[in-house]
Amino acid sequence: MKFSTTSIAVASLLCTTLSLSAAAEPGMGDEDLECILEPNMKVEISAAVPGVLSDVSVQRGDRVKRGQTLAKLVSGPEQAAVELARARVEFGKRKAQRNEDLFTRKLISVHEKDEMDTEVIIAKLQLKQAQEQLALRSISTPISGVLVERDRDPGEYVEDEPLLTVVSLDPLHVEVVAPAERFGTITKGMRGEVYTAAPMQGVYQAEVTIIDQMIDAASGTIRVRLALPNPDNAIPAGLKCYVRLLPDETEI
Repeated sequence: MKFSTTSIAVASLLCTTLSLSAAAEPGMGDEDLECILEPNMKVEISAAVPGVLSDVSVQRGDRVKRGQTLAKLVSGPEQAAVELARARVEFGKRKAQRNEDLFTRKLISVHEKDEMDTEVIIAKLQLKQAQEQLALRSISTPISGVLVERDRDPGEYVEDEPLLTVVSLDPLHVEVVAPAERFGTITKGMRGEVYTAAPMQGVYQAEVTIIDQMIDAASGTIRVRLALPNPDNAIPAGLKCYVRLLPDETEI
C-alpha cells in the first residue's frame, strides 16, 4: 500500500516556462502562476495475504467510504476455523457452568476448576485469532474518495501487488511551481484564486499550506501547495490551472 501526495504531472511543471503572459492563457497576469490540481492522497490497495479473489464489489469511478469492503478473497477454510473456535468457546462455557455447582460442593478441586476456566480463556483467544485470520481475507479502503483503478477480477490469484487505487479529492492540492524570486513573498495561510481550464472552467478559493524551503537551482523555482475545498468531489483532479495569490489583507 503506497501513499502519494504528488504526481509526475507536478514534476513536469519544472520543465515548463514560468514567463506567464496574457497570450499564453486568457486572463492570466504577469503575477499569476501555473498550477495543476492533484488529489490530496492516493492509496494503492493490496491484499494483506495471498489468495484468490472471490468478489470485487466496486467499479472505476465509484465513490467509497473509509473502512468500506471493496473486495474479498476465497475464505472457506478461514470461516470454518471461526465456527470451530466458536463451538469450542461455547462448549467450554457449558462445561465450566456444569461444574460450578460441583466446585461449590467441593466435589472438584481448585486445580480442576482452574483448568476448566483456563480452557475457556484459551478457546476465546483461539476464536479471536481465527476471526483475525478471516478478516485478512477482506480488502477495505483506509480513506474515503473515488476509485480510479481496478486491476484484478474475481477468480484471479493475487499476492502483494496493488489491486485497487483510491484517491481523496477533498481538499484538492493545487501544486504550483513559482519563480525563486517569489520566495519570501508567499506565506502559509495566504489566500489565492484558482482559475481552472476546460472542461471545468471556473474560479475557486484556496489557501497556501506548504512552501518548500529549498530552491531548485537548475530551474530557479520553488514549489508551493494550496488546499482547495472540494466537498462534493465536483472538481476533478488533473486539471491545469493558474493561481492568483492575494495580499494577506484581501478577503475572499
